[in-house]
This record gives sequence, structure tokens and C-alpha cells, in this order.
Amino acid sequence: MLNYNPINTNGFDFIEFTSKSPQELVDLFTKFGFVITRRHVHKNLLLLEQGEIKFLINSEPQTQAAAFEAIHGSGICGMSFRVANSQLALQEAVKRGAKAVTSNDYDLPAIEGVGGSKIYLIDEQTSEAFFAKTFEFTGQEPLAQPILTYIDHLTHNVFRGNMEAWGRFYEQVFNFREIRYFDIKGKHTALTSKAIVSPCGKIRIPLNESQDELSQIAEFLERYNGEGIQHLALGCENIYNVISQIKAAGIVFQETPETYYDLIPQRIPQHQEDITALKEMNILIDGEGYSTLLQIFTKEIIGPIFFELIERKGNPGFGEGNFQALFESIELDQIRRGVINDQQAEELQPVAQQLKHPMLLNNSTTKPKVRAKSRLTV
Repeated sequence: MLNYNPINTNGFDFIEFTSKSPQELVDLFTKFGFVITRRHVHKNLLLLEQGEIKFLINSEPQTQAAAFEAIHGSGICGMSFRVANSQLALQEAVKRGAKAVTSNDYDLPAIEGVGGSKIYLIDEQTSEAFFAKTFEFTGQEPLAQPILTYIDHLTHNVFRGNMEAWGRFYEQVFNFREIRYFDIKGKHTALTSKAIVSPCGKIRIPLNESQDELSQIAEFLERYNGEGIQHLALGCENIYNVISQIKAAGIVFQETPETYYDLIPQRIPQHQEDITALKEMNILIDGEGYSTLLQIFTKEIIGPIFFELIERKGNPGFGEGNFQALFESIELDQIRRGVINDQQAEELQPVAQQLKHPMLLNNSTTKPKVRAKSRLTV
């Protein structure tokens, strides 16, 4: 049964970050509109909130989070799924093949996740008790008019051969299902991505693996010292205003090739956006008919991790029409930084000099192969 929900998931609860420099994370998240609402009474734990989003910063030494940081550096060391009953969810998850985390930083039910991270299984009562008993209010309230409102999705970058294995894990334990499949090829590198969704429809996870040793996925795995969560997508209601506010706070976004915008009328003839405004703000658009989504990606902001901002206008996809453009743009950025420095890279330089744009699309006409056409329903 596609919609059978054995763990009774109901979306994300919080995302857990770890860092030896927690103030740097606080400063970063503040630029996105987050506010420290609670701090632990005697541990180095901070809760930041905005809209429906919770970020938990764990910088407590001699913990699993600290061990995670020692391997990967600053990053996302855990994520929490909302469930109907924490203990029953944990029992069912273990029964279905998950491995319970026995030595935990908190008294919260959890199972092992990608790259040594944790997946917490939190019901409303457990969440309220956890924060009420061990955290104190800071006196700050979340923004009455949040800039960002919800967690749209997050990605896993995994080693070659592990994409299908992690897909089976989420299917076996939670009954996630595949909704998209991409085979994306640049001029020199390639990746495969499978997007999966929970039966509740609120937890979306694209799983990415490299097809070679030079792609941005392979680079992430090397820099991060293993598998992990590559980027976090946060939803908003007016991406134009959101970008303006966040840019003013100092966040830098990925550039988009100018030629990308020339093809929008052909790709999405019924879209309702101002192409000049999209171009000025480096916003990507995807969709079909009048159903579109707008998205933009930051530069790497926590080690090799970056954020995505997304506004959905009736489109449930992941911007698959933009995958090729983004992939090729990052590939050219790798060339500029010397990650790809073989003789093949020289083939792109005359084109780059001719168009005078550092992140231009190359001449490739290869399009991502899409296997799954099913529509996401929430």
C-alpha cells in the first residue's frame, strides 16, 4: 500500500546541527530570520525557531554530536520526524530493520541515519516535555511574520551503490516511495538522484550518488569525510521579498547562467513570472502549465552544505528542469576552483571567455533522464 504509514510520520520536527563554533551558526541562522527561543539549562544546546521550522544547535562536548563533528566538521547531525507515538514508532522501526541509537545525547527515541546522523521519532507530548523540562526561554519570540515557513526537503549525498540501499531503508522502515528519478550528465561528470517521499507526504528526501570521482557529489563526500545531508530546502511564500531580506543580511546566493533565462518562454510558456525580475535575482523556475515553483541556492555556508529557498505555486516537483542547469553551473565552478583541472576543462574556456559569464551553461544538450512521473499529493 503506497499510503500505508507504519511509523505514523507527520513531517519534520527539528533539524539538529553541530559545531565547535556555535555562535557562527547562530549568526548565520539569524541572517535567515531565525531567533533563539530557548537554551538548555546546563548544556550547550540552543533552539532557534521561525515559522514551523526548528533548528537545534548541539555543541555539547563528549556527545554523539561532538563525535559526529570530529568526523565531518560542522554539519547536520540529526533530523526529527513527527510521529503519533514515539515509543511505538521506535518499536515498529526496529522491527522493520532500523537500528536504535542506544547511547543518545538526549532522552529521545532515535535510530541511525545517513553518515552517522540520527533520526529522532518525536510525538507532540515528547517534544513538549523535552523542551519544557530541560530548556529555558530566552525571552525572544519567533518573528510574527516569518521569512521562511517550513522545511520542504533535504538531500542525502551517498557513495556509489548506496543510493538504492538508502532508498530500500526508507521504504522498508517508513514506507517511503520513489517519486522522481534523475540521471544527470554534465560535460565531464554525472550523478544519479532518486527523490523519495514519506506516506504522509511531508518528508521529501532526494538521494544523490556520483557516477564518477570528480562530480560535486564526490567532492562533497571527500570534504565531508563521508555520507551526509548536503542541503536543506526551506519553503517561503514570496521568494522575491525573502531573497531581498536575506541578501541584505549578507547571505550570498549561487549565480545562474544568463542564457538560462532565454529559454524560459520555450520551457514553460504559460508561466506567470517576470523574467527580468527572475534574472536580476538569480531565481530558477520550473514546472508545467500554470503549475510552477521558484527556487534559489545559497553558496556553501556550513562546510560543503548549502541551503535552498523554494516557493511552490502548485508544483510538487524538485525543479527537475533546473537540475541540468544547476549541475553544469556547479561543474564549471569546480573547474574554476581547480577541482576539475584535467585537459578536458580547457574545452570549456573559449566558451566561457566568449560569453563572459563564470557560471554559464556549456554546449551540452544532454537532459536529465526522468524515470518516475508520479505526482506528489499531500
